[in-house]
Amino acid sequence: MHIHPLITDSAMLADLCARLAKSDFITVDTEFMRESTYWPELCLIQVGDEKEAAAIDPMASGLDMQPLLDLLVDNEDVLKVFHAGGQDLEIIHNLTGKTPHPLFDTQVAAMALGMGEQIGYSNLVESMLGVQLDKGARFTDWARRPLDARQIDYAIGDVTHLAKLFPKMLNRLRKTGRGDWIDGEMERLADPATYANDPEIAWTKIRINSKKPEVLGRLKAIAAWREREAQGKDLPRGRLAKDETLADIASHPPKTQAELAKVRGLPASWAGNDIGGRLMNAIANAKPLPDSEMPAKDDKRPGLGKEAALVADLLKLLLKIRARDANVASKLLARSDDLELLAAGRRQGIALLEGWRYDVFGKDALALVEGRTGFSVKDGRLVMSELAAEETNDDA
Repeated sequence: MHIHPLITDSAMLADLCARLAKSDFITVDTEFMRESTYWPELCLIQVGDEKEAAAIDPMASGLDMQPLLDLLVDNEDVLKVFHAGGQDLEIIHNLTGKTPHPLFDTQVAAMALGMGEQIGYSNLVESMLGVQLDKGARFTDWARRPLDARQIDYAIGDVTHLAKLFPKMLNRLRKTGRGDWIDGEMERLADPATYANDPEIAWTKIRINSKKPEVLGRLKAIAAWREREAQGKDLPRGRLAKDETLADIASHPPKTQAELAKVRGLPASWAGNDIGGRLMNAIANAKPLPDSEMPAKDDKRPGLGKEAALVADLLKLLLKIRARDANVASKLLARSDDLELLAAGRRQGIALLEGWRYDVFGKDALALVEGRTGFSVKDGRLVMSELAAEETNDDA
């Protein structure tokens, strides 16, 4: 494989992208800094295929990144391969308003191949390629210039190994017939809505116990206020105010700006400065959350009674058994929220009761909640056993 020197020239980048556009797939990775900012700062982007790879310096003066961005988000003929690409995709979305498509994430593929829920890149490379990666440059300052040779070699290694991993994983998926298992996850990753930082829905990511419309309305208003302040100041949202502080303010709103000095988690100076004033305006102008936006009672937790909660626990046990038997990450089969919905009596709109998930796990989960199967121990292993008709009719 040919490894290019660090690309800082527009003509060289355009030539590279023209060649990569003819490939069946390209591998992509980024290096960025975001510890002290709202928006991640792109410091390096690496791309390659089976023949060549390069690191590109987006901080280089005068570099025209458009050919690369066009390749990533507008070329539907080239598959883009990432590993745990969520933050890489967020950066690309921030730059273009689009996401790469089609795409393949090797961490998601590893879930279908029974390699764990969130296998790290170095562990995956060592497992499948027998190569131990140098992790020394992992937490380097990628914004510092000039980058040294070790940093660039480390960065390019991420896409060169990925170019070898992808065909191997694709072959395993084909042999096991599990390619379809990850299609939905890949489409979710490629959905631009996943990365939209919309202030109006920021409140939905904050945990709060109250379900009162007036409380949730305040939470929506102040979460949107925080999002806009963080975006405008380019500061991490948690540096302005933590989620639990917003939840406390929504539940127990201060009546005057002076009372902000007593709110745990807020600077005392907010009791008299402009940012505190804008927060108070957001509180004052908040309206009760309309019925159309109220979370359904079973969106998060269905309010399980004691018996249904026990059934949910049994479903989680069954999930572990079926994930073990199928050699697949349990997270890919079903999520806890869906198990609770099933235990509470829901049958529609649950992913585990559709498609391949139904065949691998859903049909057994349904049989368990309907009393047609139970647990038993065989040769020291916990297994599912079909209950005899007379057992299921005991209460008739």
